[in-house]
Amino acid sequence: MGDRGGAGGSRRRRTGSRPSSQGGGGGGGPAAAAEEEVRDVGAGGDAPASAPAPEKDKDGEADADCGHRDLRCHRLQDSLFSSDSGFSNYRGILNWCVVMLILSNARLFLENLIKYGILVDPIQVVSLFLKDPYSWPALCLVIAANAFAVAAFQVEKRLAVGALTEQAGLLLHTANLATILCLPAAVAFLLESITPVGSVLALAVYTILFLKLFSYRDVNLWCREHRARAKAKAASTGKKANGAAAQRTGAVSYPDNLTYRDLYYFLFAPTLCYELNFPRSPRIRKRFLLRRLFEMLFFTQLQVGLIQQWMVPTIQNSMKPFKDMDYSRIIERLLKLAVPNHLIWLIFFYWLFHSCLNALAELMQFGDREFYRDWWNSESVTYFWQNWNIPVHKWCLRHFYKPMLRRGYSKWVASTGVFLASAFFHEYLVSIPLRMFRPWAFTGMMAQIPLAWIVSRFFRGNYGNAAVWLSLIIGQPVAVLMYVHDYYVLHHEAPVAGA
Repeated sequence: MGDRGGAGGSRRRRTGSRPSSQGGGGGGGPAAAAEEEVRDVGAGGDAPASAPAPEKDKDGEADADCGHRDLRCHRLQDSLFSSDSGFSNYRGILNWCVVMLILSNARLFLENLIKYGILVDPIQVVSLFLKDPYSWPALCLVIAANAFAVAAFQVEKRLAVGALTEQAGLLLHTANLATILCLPAAVAFLLESITPVGSVLALAVYTILFLKLFSYRDVNLWCREHRARAKAKAASTGKKANGAAAQRTGAVSYPDNLTYRDLYYFLFAPTLCYELNFPRSPRIRKRFLLRRLFEMLFFTQLQVGLIQQWMVPTIQNSMKPFKDMDYSRIIERLLKLAVPNHLIWLIFFYWLFHSCLNALAELMQFGDREFYRDWWNSESVTYFWQNWNIPVHKWCLRHFYKPMLRRGYSKWVASTGVFLASAFFHEYLVSIPLRMFRPWAFTGMMAQIPLAWIVSRFFRGNYGNAAVWLSLIIGQPVAVLMYVHDYYVLHHEAPVAGA
């Protein structure tokens, strides 16, 4: 057997004398030596140097068969695809899905090229913004938006010094905000020279301005209320209220924030919620900014190309099934449109929330870059709407949801109010540029309320995540087809029938 030294070696020598007395001398050869080793292990002696100590199973009990590790190859365990296994590394399957997605879409793209040829035309894009090269109504609307920002600023200046009462200020702000929504809608609906795409851009700018000025008014009102409480407290204690603490830290205090510089910084900053002191980054990173600008240019061209080459032919081919009410063909067209529509939506999300907002934040040295969270891991519809558009979510939470809760409304009523407001703005940005009122966007947003309940009630974990993805992939092309069909019937078939 050989002496291995130490305590183990002395134990081996003591147990090694037993076989020789039973086997009659030193005979036996290699077979006797092997038998001696196995017997030693079974009797509780040391295992050979190449074998570790007896392995314990998951219940903490020693191996009941044999102490030799090589004699056992099974243990209590689950298959990797079982949820109880705790296995979560599916990176290879994810890579396989990406490869299959690329191959399937490459086939569709090649089929599209063979069938339609190259449809990408950058010059045609210009016609989407301008009908008359000497008339720029959308741009004029955007420039005119400055008047509403200045009006809100002047009202706040007079409220700060007490030249206006709070009731008069509320009335002026309400009139200003209502005009912000009504004026561009009237121009887009009545002026023939403005295009649908130009209307969408102008209305989007006015919608953002509405939300920003709403927040600007609210925050300044809160500052006035806080100042009044501080003065009342100081008067009761006999101390003088001042902004020494804010001045020591270098922060701006009310009403020192009421300057045109502060107002226009907020209007251009990538946020909808006003603050007196925004977090600022120390410098502009030129390489980071150039990468974001390159992404903006590249993904803009990619979206335009995919829409012209992929979506437009599919939508045009969907008109006849809708006209004939061929439901099987309608479903086939819907599923065919779902892939390019969803791909373009994903590209748009990255282009807007990562490339554009980060580029703007870098130029403005705006420090808060949380424009989105991990909405792709959403296991509920509610989680998706709370995390895919953080600027809007923060505005709704700060200026709509929480104020309703403070007024005594329940959480369900407040959430329904948020979805109603969101549905209104979705319809506002679609129906007015198309000059037709079809409440598909409004209905789609309000349908999120029962959908959120169904997903949270009947789906959990990965199934909930799959349900959210399915609603995004199928829901959007349904609304697109409904609007395109109604627009086609209204602007193409109706004139032909009249003629």
